[in-house]
Amino acid sequence: MVYKVFMNRVFLLVLMSCSSLYCLTGCSEKKKEKEEKVKLLVTSPLAKDTTITKEYVAQIHSIQHIELRALEKGYLQKIFVDEGQTVRQGQVMFQITPLIYQAELKKSQAEANYVGLEYQNTKKLADNNVVSKSELALAQAKFDKANAEVGLAQTHLQFTTIKAPFTGIMDHFQARLGSLVDEGDLLTTLSDNSKMWVYFNVPEAEYLAYKAHAQANNQEVQLLMANNEVFNQPGVVQTIEADFNNETGNIAFRATFPNPKGLLRNGETGSILMSVPLKHALIIPQKATFEVLEKKFVYVVDDKKQVHQKEITVASEMPDLYVVSSGLASTDKILLEGIRKVKDGDKIRYSYQEPKSVVAHLKTYSE
Repeated sequence: MVYKVFMNRVFLLVLMSCSSLYCLTGCSEKKKEKEEKVKLLVTSPLAKDTTITKEYVAQIHSIQHIELRALEKGYLQKIFVDEGQTVRQGQVMFQITPLIYQAELKKSQAEANYVGLEYQNTKKLADNNVVSKSELALAQAKFDKANAEVGLAQTHLQFTTIKAPFTGIMDHFQARLGSLVDEGDLLTTLSDNSKMWVYFNVPEAEYLAYKAHAQANNQEVQLLMANNEVFNQPGVVQTIEADFNNETGNIAFRATFPNPKGLLRNGETGSILMSVPLKHALIIPQKATFEVLEKKFVYVVDDKKQVHQKEITVASEMPDLYVVSSGLASTDKILLEGIRKVKDGDKIRYSYQEPKSVVAHLKTYSE
């Protein structure tokens, strides 16, 4: 009887063990089956020569931008132009009271006429040997001095009329009609906006790369305006300043842009877009990356089909693409899709797609 009860218990334990083993095996097979159903897409970085677009903060200046100042003291008698108006070269802009200078001119002219008569009389006497040649030379000197005084008075009178030195656009008035202005007082500014000089700062490393590939400093650039629209005229880099800024490590470039419609004005800001060639760049799709604490990562697939999180350094950004400067090799396999479905150390099944094919199917392709 005791033996029978013992055997029943043993049979029950064996039965329970088999059931547990069956359940574990079944669960494992289901998990494996689930893993096998998930097939992800993998690719590699594309290694090739390419061109990226660098963006530099820029300041926009007129090709000519000057201050117009009073050259003589007096009352601002007339203003012939208006603020914001386009004026032509030689056009009269301001008139300062000329009365004093007109009187000085008349006085000097009268003195010149008087000295001129004395000179003519002395010359006749000298021709008849009545006076010496030295006395004639003295009369000649007096006459020349009087004529010089006339010329000086005429110059002062001309300075009371202020004309545009070149064709340009006026800024606002610094003195109003009837104001008493002194010599050197600012009246307004004048800008020639037919062409614009755009200045931007370039780091030393990028300057060296530019000099290695530029041809006679004539690289074409684009201007991104403050409204995020690209200016419809291309510019050309024509000048690089002589010295680097020791505090920032930058050097100033100057690009010249035609401005036929006068859209650009002195003092505007924007960004220069300049193409920079890269040799043997590693290019990956942006969608293959994810961000953790402001650092970028990718999942690299090893020989055992396991994924591992790896930090990368992005050298430049293009639409849909990143240029990677460190963290990856061209032979690495990176997870392209399903980044949110895996975690570090997971084993995956995948299909491999050539990097050229991946990049070609993105919206932007870098030549």
